[in-house]
Amino acid sequence: MFTPAEVANNVIGIGKTKTSMSSVKLLFLGVLAGMFISLGAVGANTVSAFMESAGAAKLAGACVFPAGLAMVLIAGSELFTGNCLIAVPVLTGDVKVSQMLRNWLFVYIGNFIGAMLVAVIMAGTGLFSLNGGAAAAVTVSTAAAKCSLTFGGAILRGILCNFLVCIAVWMSFAAKTVSGKIIGLFFPIMLFVLCGFEHSVANMYYIPAGLFARYSAAFVSSGAEAPAVLTWGNFFLKNLIPVTIGNIIGGSVIVGGIYRGVYLKKK
Repeated sequence: MFTPAEVANNVIGIGKTKTSMSSVKLLFLGVLAGMFISLGAVGANTVSAFMESAGAAKLAGACVFPAGLAMVLIAGSELFTGNCLIAVPVLTGDVKVSQMLRNWLFVYIGNFIGAMLVAVIMAGTGLFSLNGGAAAAVTVSTAAAKCSLTFGGAILRGILCNFLVCIAVWMSFAAKTVSGKIIGLFFPIMLFVLCGFEHSVANMYYIPAGLFARYSAAFVSSGAEAPAVLTWGNFFLKNLIPVTIGNIIGGSVIVGGIYRGVYLKKK
């Protein structure tokens, strides 16, 4: 495996490559990453719908979700939260801030498109009816809980989430084999899901899916009412915006800043 110092130097080269891609390529690779992460979220919600124990459901979902990041890193795509590590070559002077922001913008838009695409498709599959409509109930309750956060609380959960996500990416970069990369990324990702931290790209699926699932036949026929907090406005204002801010702080400032300070010198 690569040492942490070697990974830090490799991150500079990776950042240069990412920021040299065309905007179109970043957008399409962002769409793929948004779909990969969303499918991990679909799996997490689905397995939770078949668990009677809340604790077991939480653990099972946390163990399934890392499949999303595994696809991102191994199949090849661009994920906004992982790309917060581009701050490392920015801090060493190898990449311009404008280059990093361009990457973030097009990747973020692509991630959103990919996540929404999966949410729309899921709404049409009828799969929210799984286990007597339990899948719809889990999808709605998960989305509502995310829309109920305070602005500050969402930022803090976003910080802790992307601290772990970027550590997961860093650990995967240390491995030289596919199996090593999967093992390296698995536990930090499992941990952030288990702890209930907030990932902006995952939430681009979780909350729209909940907004769609509340109108599904399975949820409507159950007689349950969707929580009033579950709205498009709360999706953006109470979750996506503050969580994105927190993700940037956790990934770029804490992980990127510390590792740059420890292992690399500014040019």
